[in-house]
Amino acid sequence: MKIYCPICKKKIIYDLDNEYRPFCSKKCKLIDLGSWASEDYSIPGKFESGDSNENF
Repeated sequence: MKIYCPICKKKIIYDLDNEYRPFCSKKCKLIDLGSWASEDYSIPGKFESGDSNENF
């Protein structure tokens, strides 16, 4: 199956042997991780008290 890398849009073969799937490379995988870490991406939802990890 051919898919597009979510970061660079390069067309790649989706293969279980690709350790970076669904990305084309380690670079694209790290760019995506950095976007999550800098909160460029988020999962919508309602914050409720008691959901915070501040006490740990």
